[in-house]
Amino acid sequence: MQDVNIQELRRAIPDYCFKASTARSLAYVARDLFLAGSLAYLALYTIPTYTTSSSLPRFLAWQLYGFCQGLVGTGIWILAHECGHGAFSASTRLNNVVGWALHSSLLVPFFSWKFTHHQHHQFTGHMTKDTAFVPVREEEPISDLAAAMESLENMTEDAPIVAFLRLIVAQTLGWPLYLIFQITAGKGSDIHKGNRKTTWYNRSHFAPGGVLFTSQQWKYIFASDVGLGLTMAALWVLKQRMGWAMVWNLYGLPYMWVHHWLVAITYLHHTHADLPHFEADGWTFARGATSTVDRDMGFIDRHLFHGIIGTHVCHHLFPRIPFYYAEDATAAIVPVLGAAYHKDSTPFMLSLWRTFTTCRWVTPVTMPDGQGTMRVWTTRRATPAVGAKPKPSAAGISNLKKRRESMTASAQTVRPVVI
Repeated sequence: MQDVNIQELRRAIPDYCFKASTARSLAYVARDLFLAGSLAYLALYTIPTYTTSSSLPRFLAWQLYGFCQGLVGTGIWILAHECGHGAFSASTRLNNVVGWALHSSLLVPFFSWKFTHHQHHQFTGHMTKDTAFVPVREEEPISDLAAAMESLENMTEDAPIVAFLRLIVAQTLGWPLYLIFQITAGKGSDIHKGNRKTTWYNRSHFAPGGVLFTSQQWKYIFASDVGLGLTMAALWVLKQRMGWAMVWNLYGLPYMWVHHWLVAITYLHHTHADLPHFEADGWTFARGATSTVDRDMGFIDRHLFHGIIGTHVCHHLFPRIPFYYAEDATAAIVPVLGAAYHKDSTPFMLSLWRTFTTCRWVTPVTMPDGQGTMRVWTTRRATPAVGAKPKPSAAGISNLKKRRESMTASAQTVRPVVI
């Protein structure tokens, strides 16, 4: 059985990969802000003057702008993500100021996200404590309404329109619902709850006294809310001058694209037919961190998304590595990881469709050493409305042998520091 040892991986990575350059990081911020400003300027002073007998060309021009600006905005989102991990600069204050400013401009509560994202890195792949895209156990009880909906889905499973509509809902509403209700998080992810009662509001990223945060973190959550308030005030002023339609075109359309990409990227990094999740008795940090997968999005990832799609395994093992060194670090650890490294080069949007339509629930499988439980994907689960037996995916089962060979027994390994 191959050991995946964090210290061994660290020794394989050149030391320079852990040294953030403040000047280089700020240069990327300046570049992305210049691109965003240029696109907004061109759209504002070009598209409204484009007059034809039909409004369709103008509509399509705004859609193209929204898509392109959404790509740039996602890059800005990712730079703030670097700040949240302390990979942007050696200065904690600069990381916090830049991250707060960039995320606030995208209506993201920076510190609130930073704290729950930290927990995601601490407990990646943990069925209870992870905070992002924890799958549904196939034996979990469901309401009568949910059972009826699943029955309808099973009866129409050959109609792609049903899955497509579910995907649209997930991609458009997933991010705000996560911020408000922390959907897709593990049922025990409110690890700071203490004696406080959980309600829909205090499970929100906007609640300074919420159960997602320690009692000492309230001022940071408040600062996050202030940042959102300032951005909304700026949008209100813009509305007073230009109207809601222009605000939607300039800001709303890119906003929808940014958070579509955010949800899709995170989902595909942590959802794959070959990769398991773990119950508490089978989870270790290294098992969770290596149960992620690198994807491929070509030019867009490398030059606009700052490589986040193709270097995510390394990022979960060593989140302090700046994105501009992540490719070098990945190349260094892949030979050490061996079969424990996972990469899928299927075109990104095709991967999103395939994964969304096949990875629905997880079923328990005993760990190779008999000590603990992992979860593998199933294509269907039994419900009172359907009565079908769960069928583990062929890819998930066939990959278990490889996983057993590469699974770490590294409860003794040292966890990297995550900020």
